[in-house]
Amino acid sequence: MATVITDLSMSLDGFVAFPSDEAGLLFDWYSNGDVAVAAPDGMTFHVSEGSARHLRDLHANVGAAIVGRRLFDFTGGWGGVSPLGCPVFVVSHTVPEGWPRADAPFTFVTDGVESAVAQAKATAGEGLVEVSGPNIIQQCLNAGLIDEVRVSLVPVLLGEGVPMFANLKNAPVELEGPRVIEGTGVTHLYYRVRSAGG
Repeated sequence: MATVITDLSMSLDGFVAFPSDEAGLLFDWYSNGDVAVAAPDGMTFHVSEGSARHLRDLHANVGAAIVGRRLFDFTGGWGGVSPLGCPVFVVSHTVPEGWPRADAPFTFVTDGVESAVAQAKATAGEGLVEVSGPNIIQQCLNAGLIDEVRVSLVPVLLGEGVPMFANLKNAPVELEGPRVIEGTGVTHLYYRVRSAGG
């Protein structure tokens, strides 16, 4: 059965982007090392050895991704190419004009995160389902659908921005771990979700 994970870069004070939705220096770790890691979408990152292990594991095991409409629109649908080289399920109230496209691996799910997770897990098989975007992550945590929280913690305080873990309805959410991979300018933390609503 697939494992549903989060995997976002986050500031030490809990933000995944500036108020403008730009990630800026939260993504600096993707280019601050000398180890080349080719991503499924054709990009190449130059990271530290620790970050390379983190990225290679994700790229090798992810079988499906779930994103929200806000992230899909902000990225321009990644130009029609899956950023992780796998099918992407976009949670949206409506299907955007011009979509779906036969040549792009995006499925629009209009009946909620539970349906998106079920479809993504069926697609991923024994692999990982990566959930991206704070709003969708929060909805999945509230529904008890996340198995593992992965955070790439960047040593910066943004002061304001888009929070990773706002609007949790079943707090506290208990986590087990962490497993830690130290990178340069980032610490990759892996936590198993134990329970919610303690």
